[in-house]
Amino acid sequence: MFTLTRSFLKFTAACSLLALTAISTPARADEMVQNLGPVGPHEPILTTVGNKRIIAFYEPDNGQCAVNAVVFDKTDAYTGMTTAARVRVSLNPSQTTSIDSVDDKSLTLKCGDEGESLAIVDSNTRFASNLTK
Repeated sequence: MFTLTRSFLKFTAACSLLALTAISTPARADEMVQNLGPVGPHEPILTTVGNKRIIAFYEPDNGQCAVNAVVFDKTDAYTGMTTAARVRVSLNPSQTTSIDSVDDKSLTLKCGDEGESLAIVDSNTRFASNLTK
C-alpha cells in the first residue's frame, strides 16, 4: 500500500507540472510570451511595440539601472531573417527612456527607486503645455 501512495504522489506531481506548463504556454505557436513587469535585476521585460518585439532587462549599477534592450522584427517578409538592434542606456532612479517604432508607437521604461526595478510606463499619456492653435 505504501508504494501505491508514493506512485500516486509522483503521478499527481507530474500532472500538476504538466498543467502549469500548459497554462503558461501561448495558445498558438506564433504568439509571443509577454512579461510587462515591473521586473527585478536580470529579469526580462518581453513585449511588442508596433511590428517590433522588445526584450529588455537591467543590471543594478551603484543605484542606477544599466538597461539593455534588444529590438527585432516579428517577421521580415523580404529576407525571411530576423534583424535586431541592441540599445544600452544607464538610467538614474525614477528616470525614463523611450523606444519608438516607425509606426508612431512607443515603449517607455522607468528605473525604480534605488535601481531596484524596471517597469513599463504608460506611454499613451501625453503631456502638453503652452499649446496654441
